[in-house]
Amino acid sequence: MERKTKVLAEDGKPDILITREFDLPVELLFKAYTEPGLLEQWMGTKVLKLDNKPLGAYAFETSDGQGNILFKAHGAIHDMVANQKIVRTFEMENAGFDVQLEFLQFEQLTPDTSKLTIQTIFRSEAHRAKQLKMPFAYGINMAHDRLQEIIHASGANKQ
Repeated sequence: MERKTKVLAEDGKPDILITREFDLPVELLFKAYTEPGLLEQWMGTKVLKLDNKPLGAYAFETSDGQGNILFKAHGAIHDMVANQKIVRTFEMENAGFDVQLEFLQFEQLTPDTSKLTIQTIFRSEAHRAKQLKMPFAYGINMAHDRLQEIIHASGANKQ
């Protein structure tokens, strides 16, 4: 089955471009990225902090069934405009990756559909290659599929 979330990593560039169209109004897509309860559901991680404002910060943590921490990430929110954009840093703890800069653009296509474009900039092309060795494209596609399903199942997309 074709992945709906597209990941483009051009040779010679230190960035990744991620795009996905959703059958959701842009307001609900933005809410899925900024409301802790929704974010936890589709990302499958615990939101420890989510201070949604310019100069805010966030922290996420994922544990296994025995309580062992598998993944921790945090960052600073540099800019945020509701239903339009989020500019933030992203850093995985104890993963050996440098901090990344992320530009998330939320675009209304129709009243009931929207598009998310994420440009992630790495310190170098080598750092980007290290990230791409992980099952990154599969994981983000699976998470975005869950995002779409959770919003539809909740009935939140009905006006």
